[in-house]
Amino acid sequence: MKLNTKQIRNFGLLFLLTISFFSYSQKKSNPNIVIIFTDDQGYGDLSSFESETINTPNIDSLALSGAKLTDFHVASSVCSPSRAALLTGSYPIRTGVSGVLFPEGNGFGNSTWNKGLNPNEITIPELLKTVGYSTAMAGKWHLGDRLPFLPTKQGFDSYFGIPYSNDMNRGKLPLMLNEDIFEVEPDQSLLTQRFTKFGIDFINKQNGKSPFFLYLAHSMPHIPIYASEKYKGSSKGGVYGDVIQEIDASVGEIVKTLKEKGFYENTLIIFTSDNGPWLSYGNHGGSAGKLRGGKFDVFEGGFRVPCVISWPDEITPGTVIDELISTIDLLPTLAEFSGYSLPDNKIDGLNVAPLLTGKKFDSLDNRMFYFHNNLELKAVRKGHWKYIKPVSYGELAVPGLDGVNGKMRSLKQGAALYNLDDDIAESINLLKVHPEIASELSKKLATFEKELLKDARPIGTMSKK
Repeated sequence: MKLNTKQIRNFGLLFLLTISFFSYSQKKSNPNIVIIFTDDQGYGDLSSFESETINTPNIDSLALSGAKLTDFHVASSVCSPSRAALLTGSYPIRTGVSGVLFPEGNGFGNSTWNKGLNPNEITIPELLKTVGYSTAMAGKWHLGDRLPFLPTKQGFDSYFGIPYSNDMNRGKLPLMLNEDIFEVEPDQSLLTQRFTKFGIDFINKQNGKSPFFLYLAHSMPHIPIYASEKYKGSSKGGVYGDVIQEIDASVGEIVKTLKEKGFYENTLIIFTSDNGPWLSYGNHGGSAGKLRGGKFDVFEGGFRVPCVISWPDEITPGTVIDELISTIDLLPTLAEFSGYSLPDNKIDGLNVAPLLTGKKFDSLDNRMFYFHNNLELKAVRKGHWKYIKPVSYGELAVPGLDGVNGKMRSLKQGAALYNLDDDIAESINLLKVHPEIASELSKKLATFEKELLKDARPIGTMSKK
């Protein structure tokens, strides 16, 4: 059949519209993803989270152009379990990574050199690779420093960073490139810059034909803290504030690169921290704001961290989300956004994609969220109610100064029930006022702990040979 000029023009327009729609659909379903994960940064350590001494305009801008999450929780108040949960969508006890991993010869006397995130665990980058993503990581890993456990064995195409915390193996801290030691004892004042540059170089290598995932896990502000020369004295918050403001500048550089490459509108950026602040270090530790406790605790200050999420194509500017969301929710949520299938391994996270994009979503009020300490569950939240079993905890007696650790006093607390809507500082025990709520939550906690321990998967272990 011969087409006239008008028919040809209409056919061409229809073809272009079809191609455009297909591209748009592909673009919507396959965002680029950047997760920026800091170390020991408290809930009160961003200006958008009420810090009066630290100025973070780049992170605040992401919150204004996207979403600010006021009740965002990690799955542990210490490093390794929190990172395992982020990457697997599972509670730490389920993955076997329930405590901090230590390298051999670390000086702390409790080496777990042959342990790491089990290679059988399915991670976010492994799943993303199944739908065509290129993947890279820069920064602190802390999920096993031997070859079977390194990032390149867990789904990352490339890696540049330190394999554990920056206070471990003093004098021998390795900086790695992929699977090899690149330097020993690098200048830590330059690490934020160097990790950022690696991330920027990775973004610049992308051609836009396939999506990418960057996991930028800064080693700061974990002690010992360092700011580069440019940022020393830049904040009202001392060296700690300088360190956070340099991280904020790093966020700005990442965003600038995404915009220059034309990727920004369709890039999902998540900024958060691995756990609450290390309070015993005083002026070299952060702030949990109005929250009680910090790192090591089962109180809100240990688990609730600042979080902002930006995705211009999908998230309405100025969104504020006050419901409890966790790092374990990222894997199933990213699965929804990126079109990959969930792993066969049981996960604990929820798909909260509708909540982020302003669509109809069932309330999370009935969600049960559990707080652990090593292999024991210590607390549970349901909506604004939080029940805590009898616990031992540390309270600051003498604050540290300029990098020297302070002193903690050991205290005990009986079972407690808190209404976080009225008492975010967990200071008023309502257990005797609402014994029926405490009883319900106590039973839920005990039941889930038994189920979790029964279904727990083994940590990765390698033989000495």
